[in-house]
Amino acid sequence: MDLDEIDRLWERHPAWRLLRARNAPLILAFLGGVFVDENRGAVSAGELVSSLDDFLYAVHRIDPERYLADPAVYLDDWAASDAGWLRRFYPAASDEVHYEATPALERAYAWAQSLRSRAFVGTESRLQTAVDLLRQIVHGSETDVDHRIAEIERRRAAIESELAEARIGRFDTLDDTALRERYQQFAATARELLSDFREVEENFRGLDRSAREKIAGWEGGKGELLADLVSSRTDITASDQGRSFQAFYDLLLSEERQSELTGLLEAVQSLPQLSVDRRLRGVHYDWADAAERTQQTVRNLSEQLRRFLEDQVWVENRRVLDLVRAVEAAALAVRENPPRDVGLVVDQPGVPIALLFERPLYDPQPDVAVDSLPAPAELDAVELEGLLAQRFVDTERLAENIRAVVPLHTSVALDEIIALYPVEEGIAEVLGYLSLDGDGITVETTDEQMVIDYSDAGGAPRRVRMKRALVTRA
Repeated sequence: MDLDEIDRLWERHPAWRLLRARNAPLILAFLGGVFVDENRGAVSAGELVSSLDDFLYAVHRIDPERYLADPAVYLDDWAASDAGWLRRFYPAASDEVHYEATPALERAYAWAQSLRSRAFVGTESRLQTAVDLLRQIVHGSETDVDHRIAEIERRRAAIESELAEARIGRFDTLDDTALRERYQQFAATARELLSDFREVEENFRGLDRSAREKIAGWEGGKGELLADLVSSRTDITASDQGRSFQAFYDLLLSEERQSELTGLLEAVQSLPQLSVDRRLRGVHYDWADAAERTQQTVRNLSEQLRRFLEDQVWVENRRVLDLVRAVEAAALAVRENPPRDVGLVVDQPGVPIALLFERPLYDPQPDVAVDSLPAPAELDAVELEGLLAQRFVDTERLAENIRAVVPLHTSVALDEIIALYPVEEGIAEVLGYLSLDGDGITVETTDEQMVIDYSDAGGAPRRVRMKRALVTRA
């Protein structure tokens, strides 16, 4: 790195600006503890303000004159464009502001952590890791079949020798120093993975943002933009970063690998020789959460493609309707005085145009027989009960009307009884007469017709035509 590049980073990089800020200890202590140590994604503004308020309360108990600004003001300053330590946004299906840490905050916090003195610095395990990586590079890129077979046989001979030694009880175990050294390397690698995910997510988010900007300002054809966006989506997947992330994501989602990681972490946490970090007990779940957030950022680009297509279809349909209305308006304007010469001469009064795919397929419709006239001779008792239930009819009063008019052992037509006692409850009262059966009163219908006049509940005159009913007192 030359002087100019370092000077630009010192002036413009958000991580370096954070280290130069006056309240850098507060930013690193609070935001690093919330987002980095706890591996949290987006946090709502209300929750983050409350946490910062509690943090400042603990600080003021020791030093009342330190960091006196309001917690919400601090968050707004840290999320400003000239700071870049927090990302402020509205997530989908939420009307509350959320905050998320940026890779700059992650880098600054990791650098501050690296300044702490370490009582133990392991080197042997890292040397073995470096040698193993070199072996993977060399043997993984080997294309000669004989060399590859020779390497596999060498590893098999070493495993068989180790297996034979183990069967007779001779094997080497790691001492306490080697255990602590390897655990230290594992913890550092696990935290670096979480930090890398945040940076990968930021890179993908930048690609998604550029796609949104391109869609918002596009004025060309739909096909050209789609080709460009699909190419961008393919570049994300085909890049080294995209392929590596996808391979890690597929490996992490393996049920077998999840079970193996859970068992190994539980075994490591139970070793008495190690001073374990309890935050690493479920680090593989933190990896999965961070990877899912990154994967969601990639999915947003596909969502933008879908929304763009829907918007374009609506715009094109609107344009077609505008053209049709313009043609109709022009036709109405010249309807009374059509132009004599429009610059087109044809032998026929019209040009028939019939496109093949405009012809609908034959769709035979079945004949439907509609019979909307019910049989007048059929009276359904259930329907009568339903009508009576809609409005209360005093059948006892109707029976008293019949007893007052009809002598014993005689029959009188129902329309004559209603002429003496007019209907008060509408058609339900007429049906009430027909439903009387018992207590010496029977109602029978004949083939003749009768007409009954009555008024409905609103006072409007009504008339019903029905079979003549004879009321008999036994």
